Amino acid sequence: MFDKENIIKELNFKAIRSSGSGGQHVNKVASKIELSFDLNASLVLSDLHKERLFKKLENRLTKDGLLILFCDESRSQHKNKTLAISRFLDLLEQALKVRKRRIPTKIPKSVIKKRLKSKKQLSDKKVNRRKPDWD
Repeated sequence: MFDKENIIKELNFKAIRSSGSGGQHVNKVASKIELSFDLNASLVLSDLHKERLFKKLENRLTKDGLLILFCDESRSQHKNKTLAISRFLDLLEQALKVRKRRIPTKIPKSVIKKRLKSKKQLSDKKVNRRKPDWD
């Protein structure tokens, strides 16, 4: 599909201070990771892959064609970086997966007959429950 090692080399990382409450340590350490990937400038992906990614990830891309992911789950910058990379690769694999086209099957005649027969039986049952018409 695509070369993971080379695509990881095209990623840009930025360390940011993590948001939210915390102790004295959280205000000094930049453990949150911002991963950015320029889809237009990628040399690893083919034009077909780029087109498919633009279509599938259009709501996640910026106007310039940048894919940006954040990760601040861990206190460790290194763990956040590996988590962001794995999420990015999973996202690419899911977007590049070609869905198999479903071919609708024809309903067999026996199934249609069975359905109509059961409808007729139910109808007859309800007709027999009615009060007789003496007119």
